[in-house]
This record gives sequence, structure tokens and C-alpha cells, in this order.
Amino acid sequence: MAQIDLLLLHPPSVYDFRERAILYGPISDLIPSSPVFEMYPLGFLTMTSYLEERGLNVRIVNLAQRMIKDRKFDVPAFLAKLNPKAVGIDLHWLPHAHGAIEVAKLVKQIHPTTPVIFGGLSSTYFHEELIRYPAVNYVLRGSSTELPLYELLMSLAAGQSPAQVPNLTWKADGEVRVNPLTFIPETLDFVDLMPERLVKMVLRHRDLQSVLPFSGWWQNPITAVFTVKGCAHECVTCGSSSQACELLSKRKQPQFRSPQSLVKNMLDISRFSKGPIFLVGDLRQAGDKHAYEILALLREAGIQNEIVFELFNMPPLEFLTAIDESVENWSLELSPESHDEEIRRRQDGTTSFTNAEMETVIQAAQSLGCHRIDVFFMIGLPQQTQKSVEETIHYCEHLMQGSDKRLSCFISPMGPFIDPASRGFEEPERFGYRLFAHTLEEHRQLLVQPSWQQILNYETIWMSRAELVSATYDAAEALNDLKLKYDRISRPRGEEVAHRIKQARDIRDRLDAFDRGDKMDPAAFQALQGEINAFSVSTVCDKKELFWRRHPVNYRPIGIMRIMLAYLRDLVGRDS
Repeated sequence: MAQIDLLLLHPPSVYDFRERAILYGPISDLIPSSPVFEMYPLGFLTMTSYLEERGLNVRIVNLAQRMIKDRKFDVPAFLAKLNPKAVGIDLHWLPHAHGAIEVAKLVKQIHPTTPVIFGGLSSTYFHEELIRYPAVNYVLRGSSTELPLYELLMSLAAGQSPAQVPNLTWKADGEVRVNPLTFIPETLDFVDLMPERLVKMVLRHRDLQSVLPFSGWWQNPITAVFTVKGCAHECVTCGSSSQACELLSKRKQPQFRSPQSLVKNMLDISRFSKGPIFLVGDLRQAGDKHAYEILALLREAGIQNEIVFELFNMPPLEFLTAIDESVENWSLELSPESHDEEIRRRQDGTTSFTNAEMETVIQAAQSLGCHRIDVFFMIGLPQQTQKSVEETIHYCEHLMQGSDKRLSCFISPMGPFIDPASRGFEEPERFGYRLFAHTLEEHRQLLVQPSWQQILNYETIWMSRAELVSATYDAAEALNDLKLKYDRISRPRGEEVAHRIKQARDIRDRLDAFDRGDKMDPAAFQALQGEINAFSVSTVCDKKELFWRRHPVNYRPIGIMRIMLAYLRDLVGRDS
């Protein structure tokens, strides 16, 4: 087997999470992955496609997923068996700040001469601090690094200086060098996802677990397609907002995928998967012409998978009709953040839709063929108080009363961190935030605190960290009761969520007492560790509420067989 040119490693949030007892809380209850944040970025797929199209051998290993799946999985022993020419580690989302650095240290211990390359939005923001860690050799900046990564690997293979590699931060003779950030592609079409490469990677390395996107993917086989990088909106706490993208990538406009490329991605996925396809980003950000062209192509494509559309602003009702005429199976995700329109405007300086407009869209979608509408609210917003959170739950009841079972509401704390480069991080006082961490190392230390109250990197002038936690559990409890009342969840599921909320509150109280200096005997602490691990998920809701409709068989065997045959033909061709 050919040597691996690049080994892409996705770390857990906290490297030694299997040995620690940390009450992560509900920070991941509304995303597919667990508190270990084991879902690797889609950039792994685009980088793999770009490099392998140019003859390089890339392997993805989701270390976080492997560590969750097998409590005895030996990371050092696994890495010692590999001999890659270079190792790439993502630090895209800041919750990986601890695990990413620890994995880099481990790689250097095992392969001391192997270059270690970092990338991602958080890597970009903290690049000058990150490069000073001894285990880090290179940091690629920006949201699109496929070409710079290729040029870096080529320069390393040739033994040349990477001084001309765009977007690169590196070290030479102990001195930090920052190359200009000049690779800023105008569209996403220069590289493709090519998800079939994952199937070939499984065959090549006989390793399925390492490429699974997240724990539980077999039960919830959702795939994502990015319609855009960046955003036209200015949400205060978002690291992909318009301001953040200009700061991190010098990109003043969002970077869109063309309708043809986007629908091709979706068709490629549909050939081997029956699971839902989530379109990341509101299609209308690029203009109505762009959005309607996508819908026209979808109508021609006839994809049967459930297609999930995000709405950032409320569209005209004819747009919903166009979706319904173009897609057989579709759902909506709305994120008003708060029921309070003034708080919503404060959070997003460009969103101005009213509750009445949103309710009109919901009613119209339900009058059409929409299968599901999820409405998401957030805790930790500017101007939001505990009373306001309570009123949000009352508004959830109002929505449920006016809708059928296809609509459900969710609420979650914003956490664990306000994103670096967001307006809230850059100007916290302006938006009423107090930050408890500013540097990468400070965030690394927060991640190993015993409870999510202490992990949060912020509080607001309206709610302290303790009040944010209390408001979250109160809201979760009340919303769970409403879901039972309006038959959104089964009685056993609702009772289990109520039990988990109660237990999580109790654990939090005991941890607070322990933190204040109360003594706890070793046996009691050992028991508490077990409870912490058990009650760090499915507290604001049962995670299965996010699962989509399943098929008896979620995959298309014929499509997978075609990919396997193509792989075998490639092998024969190389050997002949």
C-alpha cells in the first residue's frame, strides 16, 4: 500500500475525555454529534478530493469517533502503526482547542520529524498563538485552503521553502513567518465534495469507523451540502458572520456554490444514501434568480431524499410553492433565536422578519407538502433575561397551538463559546457580554473545567453564567412539558427527558458544593463521575427528536457496489 501523503485527524473536544468527569451539559443536544464534538468538518472531504485528483494519497481518521466507539481504543498505538508524510489536524470550531493541541503533541512524540499542519476558522483566528506551540509546524489560514495545502505538501516533498505558499503561517529558525493571505476563491466550484471517495477510502484501508461523520450516524444518516461559505448576516455571536469572514478570510461577500455544482453534489449523495440532505445556508442569500435556478435543477434531478432547507429570512410564499413543486420530500429549519423581535434584531443586524411573517410561512408550508418544521431558539443573546426566556417558551406553545405535529420547537444555550471573530467576541461590552477567555490557551483551560457553567466563555450583563444554566434547565423542563401536552413526543420519551433534567440539576448542585470546598469521599466522587458521563446528553431534549424519518434500508446497495467496482478497476489499472 502506498504511503499516506496526508493523514487528516479529527480530535475530540477534550483529548482525555474518557478519563475525565466533566458535566458538559446540553451544549451539543441540538447538533448531530455528542459533547465530544466528533463530527469532522466538510473541508476534510473537499481537501481529500482536491489532493487525490492531483495524485496524492489522503486518509481521514475521526479519532473522536473511534474513541467514543471503543473505550479501549489505543490512540498512540494506532498512530504508531501509520507513517504519513504529513499530518493535518482541524481546529475549525473552538471547542476542539484542547483535543487538537493534545493530538498534535502525541503525533510529535510518535513521529517527531513529521510535519503537523493546522487549519480551520479557529486556527486562522489564533494562528500566531497556535504556531508557537512546539508541536505545530504550519497553520493554513482562511476558509478555503485546498490549493495552499497542495502547494505546501509539494514544497515539503521537494525539500523547498514554503515562503511562497499563500495563506500560510510557519516557523523558520524559531521565527514566525506569516505569508500573505491571497488565495480567496470567488466561488466554491473550484473543488467538489465527491463523497464516493469516502467509500473508496473505507475499502483501501479496511476501516469504516474512522470515516463515519459522527456517533450514531447509522441511526441518523444525514449528510450536509454547503451552499455557501460565509454569510450575508451579522449575527453577534457567529464566527461565520459577514464581519467574521471579512476578518478571517478577507472576503467581503459570501462565497457561493453554483446551482449546477450544488445539485451535482446532492445527486452524488443520493446515489448511495437514502438519508436526508441538509442544505447549509439560506438559498436566497445569493438572490432569487440563484435560488430558483437551484429549484429548477432539483425538479429535473428528481432526488427522492428528504431535502432540508434553512431559512434565515422569511421568503415570499411563492418560493415555498416552488420548493413544493421541485422537491418531493422537503422540510424547513427556522432559527428566530428569540420570540422577542427586538432581541432578534439586536442579535442579527440584518434580519427584520416579524413573528407574524414567520407564522404565515409556517402555515403556508404546512398547507403544502412540507414534512417537518423545526424552530430553534437560543439562550444567551444580547438583552435577553430569564423572564424573556420564559416568554419564549410561552411563544413555543402559541406556535404549537396553531400548527400540527409536523412543527416542533427547540431551545438551547449558546455554548460553550461565543465564536472568535464575531462581533460579540471582538466588542463584548458593546453587546453586553463579559468574556472569561480571550486567548487560545485560556479556552483550552476552560474546556477541562468540571461543569458547563464554568466552561462557558461568556456571561451577559442580563444573566450570569449561573443564571444562564438555570434558565436553560427551566426552559428545557417547560418545553418538554409542552411537547407532551401537544403530543410532539411520546410519554416515555418525555418522562425520560424530565428525569435527565432533574439529574443534571442535582449533579450541578453537587459540583457547585464541591467547588466551594465541601468534602466528598472518594467513593461518592467515583459514583458522581459515572453520573456525569450519563447525564451530559439529551437534557434539553431527547437527541432522537432530531432524527429524521428512516427507511428500512438507509443506503442504496447498487450505488455502493458501483463505487466499489470503480475502485477495483482503478486498482487493476494501476497494477497492469
